[in-house]
Amino acid sequence: METIYFKGTPCHTYGTMPRAGEKAPCFNFVTPELKEIQCADLRGRRVVLNIFPSLDTEVCAASVRRFNQEAAKLENTTVLCVSMDLPFAAGRFCTANGIKDVTPASAFRSPMFAEKYGLEIVDGPLAGLLARAVIILDENRDIIYSELVEEITHEPDYDAAIAVLKGQD
Repeated sequence: METIYFKGTPCHTYGTMPRAGEKAPCFNFVTPELKEIQCADLRGRRVVLNIFPSLDTEVCAASVRRFNQEAAKLENTTVLCVSMDLPFAAGRFCTANGIKDVTPASAFRSPMFAEKYGLEIVDGPLAGLLARAVIILDENRDIIYSELVEEITHEPDYDAAIAVLKGQD
């Protein structure tokens, strides 16, 4: 169980998020086109899992925009923007905002993702949604960076994540 905060009030996750140095559990998401994405589909690529509660919040939307601008332009890198939002809503958001370099990835069909990654919020007003985190996997699905954002209303440390992707860690 991890303790995070929503506007200063403690809430908790189910389980513990995997850390750098560990093998990432496999995942299964759904794109706005209702296509399934599995970890095996991205074998040989670096993967950024930009995880957040919902695109309907400004901080979550900002993280998608920022990774669209920066990380998605890096070679051999796929950015998956993961939430429990329905795939249709994520697709509308990306279309309305001109976002083309990241992949919206809905975890709505994959309760095992939240469990395996220890990111399901289990209490407080956002219970049932995912905590805000960034996890970067190398080409072999080893975790090379992980950040669980302590205060849900804050953005992740983009500079640290991008530095790892650029080999400047």
